[in-house]
Amino acid sequence: MIKSDRNRTLVIGRVSGRPKKHYKKLKPIVDFVVTRMKDLGIIDGSVLIAKDNNEMIKYLQEGKIDWVTETPFSAILLSEKTGAEIILRRWKRGVPDYRSVFFVRKDSGINSLNDLKNKKIAFEDAGSTTAYLVPFSVLKKRGFDLIELSSPREEPPLDKVGYTFVHGELNIATWVHEGLADIGAYSNLDWENRNDTPASYKRNLKIIHQTRPIPRSVELVRKDLDSNITTRIKEVLLNAHNDPEAKEPLYQYSHTTKFDELKGETVEGLQEVYKILNDMRGELK
Repeated sequence: MIKSDRNRTLVIGRVSGRPKKHYKKLKPIVDFVVTRMKDLGIIDGSVLIAKDNNEMIKYLQEGKIDWVTETPFSAILLSEKTGAEIILRRWKRGVPDYRSVFFVRKDSGINSLNDLKNKKIAFEDAGSTTAYLVPFSVLKKRGFDLIELSSPREEPPLDKVGYTFVHGELNIATWVHEGLADIGAYSNLDWENRNDTPASYKRNLKIIHQTRPIPRSVELVRKDLDSNITTRIKEVLLNAHNDPEAKEPLYQYSHTTKFDELKGETVEGLQEVYKILNDMRGELK
């Protein structure tokens, strides 16, 4: 893209290992926003996918991406590294926020987080917000010494909590239900989703702890984006749920129902994410 074209193009991006899938989600929404920006000289919309956070940092620093959609953890990391500004909360699939839940078998004898010494917990993977980062931080704050186990048959050392990554919400529920793990952690949305927590499992499980809610998804812009363009992006997105022409782009954008301002519980949720991120600095993989 030559420089003159770049100045007339709004570029949206995100981190993904599946660029074709996310291109289809992002292109309609950026094209819609561009239709409301022609008076600012923006006439085209483009998508740029980064393979990881480091590449996204590079793109933002080089001015190759204007607008990013991300989880709160990644958004705060990008903001710290590049000065990007978090501007809105997105209601992804109609949900503004979510929380982590810790669950066990009803017959486990485990009734609170205080009962977890010498127990095994199943997480999803090292990049999961509600199924690793948040619950790990909660346990760490409570003074537990957590150690990753090399196999499901390995027992945690004395007075420690062992954890393993099982790669999938259904796998977390299965491991707990079948006794391979004593406790599992994922989001309240996964708990309510029958594909992740089948009814045949759920009747034998119980939640013993829930965390504070955090935003599910946020939008941010690069730090040196023209202030008029930033303001217009916010205006268009805040009104998108009332605009008939935005209906299909919002649906393609991971079934987004609306965007709202950063205030009240949203700010508190982001502050909670920031605290968790600081707690997890040495654990991030």
